[in-house]
Amino acid sequence: MTTEPLSADGLPPLREVVRRHGLEPKKALGQNFLFDLNLTGRIARAAGALDGVTVVEVGPGPGGLTRALLAAGAQRVVAIERDPRALPALAEIAAHYPGRLDVIDADAVGFDPRPLVGDGPVRIVANLPYNVATVLLTGWLGAETRDEVWPPWWESATLMFQREVAERIVADEGDRANYGRLGVLCGWRTQATILFDVAPSAFVPPPKVTSSIVHLRPRPAPLPCRIADLERVTRAAFGQRRKMLRQSLKAATPDPARLLAAAGLPETARAEEIPVAGFVALARALEAGG
Repeated sequence: MTTEPLSADGLPPLREVVRRHGLEPKKALGQNFLFDLNLTGRIARAAGALDGVTVVEVGPGPGGLTRALLAAGAQRVVAIERDPRALPALAEIAAHYPGRLDVIDADAVGFDPRPLVGDGPVRIVANLPYNVATVLLTGWLGAETRDEVWPPWWESATLMFQREVAERIVADEGDRANYGRLGVLCGWRTQATILFDVAPSAFVPPPKVTSSIVHLRPRPAPLPCRIADLERVTRAAFGQRRKMLRQSLKAATPDPARLLAAAGLPETARAEEIPVAGFVALARALEAGG
């Protein structure tokens, strides 16, 4: 029996849902729940107009963002949840929005949602579990599967990360403190922007860090190179980021001087000074015989 007035979407308040289903957040699952439906609505709106769109959501928990996405007009939400405790609460949302919510009992890491999303436009929108956020993102960018097919199956991704991770995602050579392998990969295949921050107090339990909403849109035609080669040169270069490339790239090739000459880069440069296009040039030179 509901003990509080229904929310604007006609469903019980999230605090009541959590209490009724015993959904205390688990640190081991990286769970931090958002109870403020105004905030989840803002995140849903950040993904753009959702009419006719299928949304893939990871880690819905009690379903605050799920509800916001459906209320915002998403044609369908495919919610991937590994915590079996959350499934009954999500089933209640599915019953409230018949035919529009598919709940998948699975671990999103390594899970391929493509067979489930159909042929229409697909967007990823998620308050990602902090402990797997970067792994999920690099998987969607093709790095985990060496997927050379691009553009991908999703037309945009609106995702929550710890602020420090968000800064690394959007960083380029102009932000040397945060620029690294993640910035190169994201900058190569997407246009990434931090939209707004979310204070720790918005979560239950409150994390120790500020969070940020990041919007990523795939570049239709990134500079061509193989993912494996790009990862090899960035791993070497940023693995010893304070050293000159003529030294750090020895981890990727026995002849860094030849590789740098082929890419048109100075031997004395350091990884944090090289733009994405420079790393692509290094990857292409490596493929050509590095």
